[in-house]
Order: sequence, then C-alpha cells, then structure tokens
Amino acid sequence: MTRLTLAIDAMGGDFGPCVTVPAALQALALHSQLQLLLIGDPAAITPLLAKADSAVTRRLQVIPAESVIASDAKLSQAIRHSRGSSMRIALELVKEGKAQACVSAGNTGALMGLAKLLLKPLDGIERPALTTVLPNQQRGNTLVLDLGANVESDSTMLVQFAIMGAVMAEEVLAIERPRVALLNIGQEETKGLNSIREAAEQLRASPQINYIGYLEGNDLLTGKTDVLVCDGFVGNVTLKTLEGVVRMFLSLLKPSGEGKKRAWWMKLLKRWIKKRLAKRFGHLNPDQYNGACLLGLRGTVIKSHGAANQRAFAAAIEQAEQAVRRQVPERIAARLKAVLARSD
Repeated sequence: MTRLTLAIDAMGGDFGPCVTVPAALQALALHSQLQLLLIGDPAAITPLLAKADSAVTRRLQVIPAESVIASDAKLSQAIRHSRGSSMRIALELVKEGKAQACVSAGNTGALMGLAKLLLKPLDGIERPALTTVLPNQQRGNTLVLDLGANVESDSTMLVQFAIMGAVMAEEVLAIERPRVALLNIGQEETKGLNSIREAAEQLRASPQINYIGYLEGNDLLTGKTDVLVCDGFVGNVTLKTLEGVVRMFLSLLKPSGEGKKRAWWMKLLKRWIKKRLAKRFGHLNPDQYNGACLLGLRGTVIKSHGAANQRAFAAAIEQAEQAVRRQVPERIAARLKAVLARSD
C-alpha cells in the first residue's frame, strides 16, 4: 500500500480543532501509510498534539492559515476574501499535487465554489454534486445526490447527477447496472416539478442509464434503488431529517435511569431488546457515514457535517482515504466520457 497525503481544514465546522485534531490523530493511528496536513491556526492546533504518540505526529504537519471562512459567510464574500484561509489553502494543496484530497467541515457553499474554481469540474459536468452512501434495509448501500451543493438544479443538472451517481455506484460500489431513481412527491409520471419531469423523460430515453422511475422519501432506506437523485435543497433537508430521526431512535436504546423498581426479569428483557435493536439498526448511526464527496471535480473533496463529532470527522477522513485509493475522479472521468459520447 502506497503512502497518501490528505489536506485537512482543521478550522472548519462548529468545533474546529477540538474535533478535527483528535479525529486526525485517530485516523493516523489506524492507517500507517497515511500522512495528514493540518491547515489552521498553530496556536489552536499545537496544544492538542502535546500528548500524542510521536510515531503518529511524525506523519502530521501543521500548515499555518491566516483566517477561517465563517459558516454563515455569504458565498461571494467568502470567495473574495478566501486567500490565506484554512479551506482555500487545503484546496490549493490538492491543486498543486501536495495532497491527494481535501477534507473540510466548513461552509458548504464556499467549499463548493472554491473547489470548482481551483480544481475545475470534469468535462461534461456543469456543477459538482455532494453525494454520500447510505446503508439501507437490504444491508446494501444507496448513493444519494445532491445533498446541498446546488440548491436549485435544472433537468440537465439532474441528468448529469444521475450519470455521475450511476458511474460511481458501478465503479466504486461494484454494482452492475445500478438502478437510478429520481426523488419526487409521488410515483406517478405527472407529479413533481417541471425540472424533475423533464429529467425523467431524458433518463427514460437513455439506454446507458438503468432508470427505474420516481421514488418517494419513505423509500430512502428501503434499498429499492442504488442511486437516488434530487436537487441540493431537497437532498439536504432529507438527509438532515433522516439523521435527526436516526439519532433520536438510537438515543432511546441507551441505558437510562429507572423511574420505578421493576422485576429483575423485566430489566433483563429490556436490556436484551435494546441490545438486539442496537445490533439490527446500529449501522444506521449517522456518525458512521459522515462525509459527502463533492462528485464531478478533477480531485477528491470531502465535506464533513459542520456539527460532526470526533468519530464522525474521522469517518470523513476515512472516506477521503478510500476515495483516493479507489481513484474515484479518474474512474468517473473515464466512464463519464464514454457515457456522454454514447448519448450524443
């Protein structure tokens, strides 16, 4: 296994270095061939490395940054004043070939805009899309995009998302002829926005895409499709709603104080039920699949949830490592070129 280097925006997200630095150390401890560049304020990062194992810190370098792009900054202002920021420096390191991927929990719009500006989209792609892989009830995976990179998406963009998602599902998830569906408010062909209906018409006419029609939100985790396509507004709301519901459900499985004394057999029964449910549904924990890949760029960029904890941010780093190992951009570029050529 060859060494690889990832650039980490250590200042991004709701908690900054308090989460990103421990997560980086965790990732380094698990992957001996991994090297990390932590970009941010050395005064905030260095103290968190004081007690770390020297064998781990030797594969870590702190790169100073002058500023941080605020999570609520307007897109135009964020890009205009991005020079010297931790996010931009991380992306520049990828552009210069000093890192193979960038991981950030910072401002989504700024990450999207800067990544497009610095790394450039693949040929045939208007705008990249945020995508993630969710576990489903069939113990398989469903790839969902867009998750917030593009609040509004016309039919052409939805078709491009479908192509990218299908290629990624086939090449990376090893799904032969993956099923592709559009997220809609009903399964009838007459329902939905014009952009969705127009995209459906184009996908039905494309023999290169295994389009199966519309799916509703309640089918998100059923495994009825391998790729689920939607615009960024709907995708972002859908994902965060799902995460909230799953977290609430999993919190109910945690031990809690008993309000009243109960028979010993009732306590044992309750513990057994909780253990069984945790085993059955624990794989749905959002922390395990945190990290959305900004698909459609000439490089690998992973967007972590802004509120990610250490475990979740470490999962985003893991996703970046896997994307680089599997050469996601290169594989998608090759397949995308062939698919678009056949569809002309």
